[in-house]
Amino acid sequence: MALNMKTPSSGFVLIIMLLFLTASCVTKKHLTYLQFSGGSAAVSSETGDRQNSITPAAYKVMPHDNLYIRVITPDPQWSELFNSMPVGVGGSLTEESAGLFGYSVDESGMIEIPFVGKVEVGGHTLSEIKTELDSIFRGYVTDAAITIRLVNNFISIIGEVNLPGRYPIMRDRINVFEALSMAGDMTTFGDRQRIKLIRPSPYGPIIKEFSLADRSIFSSEFYYIMPNDIIYAIPMKGRAFEVNSTIWTLLLSTITSTLGVIAFFRTL
Repeated sequence: MALNMKTPSSGFVLIIMLLFLTASCVTKKHLTYLQFSGGSAAVSSETGDRQNSITPAAYKVMPHDNLYIRVITPDPQWSELFNSMPVGVGGSLTEESAGLFGYSVDESGMIEIPFVGKVEVGGHTLSEIKTELDSIFRGYVTDAAITIRLVNNFISIIGEVNLPGRYPIMRDRINVFEALSMAGDMTTFGDRQRIKLIRPSPYGPIIKEFSLADRSIFSSEFYYIMPNDIIYAIPMKGRAFEVNSTIWTLLLSTITSTLGVIAFFRTL
């Protein structure tokens, strides 16, 4: 009788442990990028992917952006007049100094430059703004060299990545895969088929969810990352179970030990 009581208890524990291990497993299918095209399991050719790719749109300045504008002229006195940052500081430009001496875009999309007045920059690309400033400064001085940069040129990567954080964009063009690589790639429990991107716009945030297992991402307007984008790597459903794996392991160990003690005393 004691033997019959012991066997079901051990079997029950084994079943629970098998279920635990099964729930914790992540298959290769969940970890592979670009598995299929257009919702189909069939993989498209590399040539087809290139044909369907898009050219990234240039970033358009929005209210609350911060612009670093540098005007250099043959006459140092003119340079001093047009620049809010002292000319000699330019070589040691940092995010803090550029933000302090930069031009903040107001709600109406305007910036105010010393001795020039207000200039509309909202809704324009950096290239368009530079062309406009070239035209404006020609009315004051010839041979002016103008440099313009976006100070708040960062992206945020959160969720199931190995190194979540805020990262500077050092190039004009960066795609979602390059962005994720900056954060050390997605973790084992990141859902490659559910990536959420939050993009600021003058009318409020745009939220887009897409799959990195689908090659159609190459033709998406969200394939290329814009300044101030937020990438959210959504966890798979099994992640919550994995997070508590230590607790579950301790619980199963306690149950096993308890059943072992009970079985021992019943054999006496």
